[in-house]
Amino acid sequence: MTYLPPAGPSGRSPVRPAGHTVVRAGHRGSFLLHRRALAVAVVLAVLLAAAVVASLCVGESYVAPGEVVRVLLGLPSPDELVVGTLRLPRLVTGVLVGAAFGVSGALIQTVARNPLASPDVIGVTHGAGAATVAAMTFGLTSYAVLPYVSVVGGLLAALLVYVLAWRGGLAASRFVLVGIGISVALGSLARLFVTKGDYLVAQQAKTWLTGSLNGRGYDQAAPLATVLVLLVPFLLWAARAQRGAAFDEDTATALGIGLGRVRLGLSVLGVVLASVATGAAGPVDFVALLAPQIARRLTRTPHIPLMCSALMGALIVVVADLLARRLLAPLELPVGVFTALVGAPYLMWLIVSARSSRTGGTA
Repeated sequence: MTYLPPAGPSGRSPVRPAGHTVVRAGHRGSFLLHRRALAVAVVLAVLLAAAVVASLCVGESYVAPGEVVRVLLGLPSPDELVVGTLRLPRLVTGVLVGAAFGVSGALIQTVARNPLASPDVIGVTHGAGAATVAAMTFGLTSYAVLPYVSVVGGLLAALLVYVLAWRGGLAASRFVLVGIGISVALGSLARLFVTKGDYLVAQQAKTWLTGSLNGRGYDQAAPLATVLVLLVPFLLWAARAQRGAAFDEDTATALGIGLGRVRLGLSVLGVVLASVATGAAGPVDFVALLAPQIARRLTRTPHIPLMCSALMGALIVVVADLLARRLLAPLELPVGVFTALVGAPYLMWLIVSARSSRTGGTA
């Protein structure tokens, strides 16, 4: 979505790019909506709604879809306890976590201009994870506080990657490679903290580090929802600022765009979202890598669509959690296991494709 200034004295509207629809906003201007992106967002929303209902239906006891819908609408139902109390809080957390990771990945990939750059690959989620496990080890287990500890850890990890990757500029390949190294180091640090805690804390931390929605509820969803609501104005700015962030230095300077400030703002938003999501459910790997790229391929837009990335991230997490709960029932696997099963091969494919493009000339 892009803002357009009001029509000029002649009454003619600004030029509309192909594939876009102009939405009037009174006398204050108009907005451009990419028609295909809007259609994809509607389809993803429908698929997400279907996945939500399916997830609430399936469990140790089956609940009919009609009863699930009644509970969601606030109508009386004999399955209120199972759906509304036991399953819905976990599902809400999963939807918010997936949406936050999807938008975070879109913002960081936009800044880095590299599909390999996502918060789990460049160390942000591992920094958030190490800080959270350290807090657990030293006795801080309040779910109301842990998400904010994760934000601090994610910001510090991002700052470390930025400092180590800066060489008179920030090359995308160097940024990703340094981030991968930091991820490995911080992952090892998190495992070291696990060995220092008592047995119960160690078991809790191990489950959390795999990325799990088991036992998650409104206590974890509330801080994440609060952050998402507070960031809405900044995300609206980010949707518009993405265009400027994709320019090179010379073009941005010629257009009067403060490229450094724009990229810094987008990066901070991405890091905060990934860190809070990690604090809520642990490092659910590869969601932030997959969701933006799938959304971009579906919409065929020049920039990664934030709304479609959020919906795709939420859909991935909800479906992965459903499979994690039921595929090997009664054994329940962490949701991060299923996202990794898809994300790891995709990451390898991206690396091989990027290498082939460099060695093959104009691939």
